[in-house]
Amino acid sequence: MKSAKTVLIMVMLFLTGVSFTGYAQDKYGSEPDKCKTNLSLFHEAVKMANYDAAYEPWKWCIENCPTASKIIFSDGIKMAEAKYDMAAGKIPVKKGEKIQTNDHIVKVEKSYFDLAKLNKQQMAEHAIEVIYVYNLRVKHFPENLGKVYSDWANFLFKRAVLEDLILKEEIFDKLGKSFNADPTGMSVKNLGKYFETVTEIEKDVNPQRVFDTYDDITEAVGLKMDKYSRELDALNAKVASGSQLSAKEKKKKRAREVNLRALGQVEGYLDNTLTEVATCDRLIPLYKDNFDKNKNNVTWLKRAVSRLNQKECTDNPIYPEMVEAYVNAAPSSDAFVFYAGILMDQGESNKAIEYFNKAIDLEADNYKKAKYYYRVALIMKKKGSRSESRRYARLAIKERPSMGSAYLLISNLYASSANTCGTDEISKRMVYVAAADKARQAKSADPGITSTANKYIKSYMASAPSKKLVFTEGLESGSPHKIGCWINETARIP
Repeated sequence: MKSAKTVLIMVMLFLTGVSFTGYAQDKYGSEPDKCKTNLSLFHEAVKMANYDAAYEPWKWCIENCPTASKIIFSDGIKMAEAKYDMAAGKIPVKKGEKIQTNDHIVKVEKSYFDLAKLNKQQMAEHAIEVIYVYNLRVKHFPENLGKVYSDWANFLFKRAVLEDLILKEEIFDKLGKSFNADPTGMSVKNLGKYFETVTEIEKDVNPQRVFDTYDDITEAVGLKMDKYSRELDALNAKVASGSQLSAKEKKKKRAREVNLRALGQVEGYLDNTLTEVATCDRLIPLYKDNFDKNKNNVTWLKRAVSRLNQKECTDNPIYPEMVEAYVNAAPSSDAFVFYAGILMDQGESNKAIEYFNKAIDLEADNYKKAKYYYRVALIMKKKGSRSESRRYARLAIKERPSMGSAYLLISNLYASSANTCGTDEISKRMVYVAAADKARQAKSADPGITSTANKYIKSYMASAPSKKLVFTEGLESGSPHKIGCWINETARIP
């Protein structure tokens, strides 16, 4: 006997002209069994890179049951792009496989061997199919579009290069749609490309859009970096405890290190791109003009205060006004740290420390605590309190072991103390060795700052004791050297 609920549903479907059978089978179209069979056939063929065998069952599915599964589109795009690549002369092979060319045998290092034989007519035909599948993917499965549009843009990049086409507007359109849908789904390269284009277009006519885009991207990058850092910290903690990583965990660890290095490069690229736009002379008038209408806009205040602080545009009277507005609009940990910085500038050190501690106490997340400790460390550095700056940097590292920026801060503090913490040439130069050691710790803890850390190391080791000086002083390379002063650490003679 049917339940009352089932009967009610059937009655409603009858009244609306929809059959119960049609409703249940709608996902798989009018021939569900054939749809399921063809799904299995083409998917297995695609996994084996047998695109000729996959094509007909795939075509039937995309025409007759497109809502059955997302693999219709993921496999369809993979298949159409593979055909495009083959028309361009790229033959799919296994890495390490040996390929016979006209002249010699070569070992393939990538997943494609490039024969450099362009068939532009076939390429154009396959490109149309790629775009056709992307459009239907967006229509039937409008989810995860950040990644979908980002991948679409990648294909257009490739097409523009291989076919010598001007697709700048189309690419920017897809990057924009990707960004608006979900910037965390964008590839690292595409985040940088999108920001570069926005900056190029808007820096003189609408700098606020440049700043907003920068903030959105850095937040997206930050979320990715936090996620990967947490995973890497957990894996490193497991190793530190003496446990062995599984093959899967080792692979994940390597992947996260690569991911973080790539994201770190994006952060550096974004900052360098923004430098010419985000000057104090440009920021101050912009924020003055928009302050009154944004006094209660928490997002605007947070971003404006953060940028002025980051660019050291804090001497203008508008900055403390904006910070106070931020505290009033959102009395949060983040706001309290900025407010404490103002109090410190005003000479109210005790009250400033009170707000620092208040901010920390309010925050439960270790990674956010680390960011606040780091911000306090920067304030202390600006105040010339190197020892206190290091103390807060160490607290940041305790909360987030992979916080390479905190190690780099300590490294910089050491290097800036060479003249005051050394009494002779060797002791002064050894301070630079200690600074370089901290930079090495930074890149070991945080692959995302490898490039910056390497610059620090190169710079500091250029000032380290030379072999000649070590010999002249009667010292032995590799022996420990105690550094006094506030540093109070031991470094090994190079």
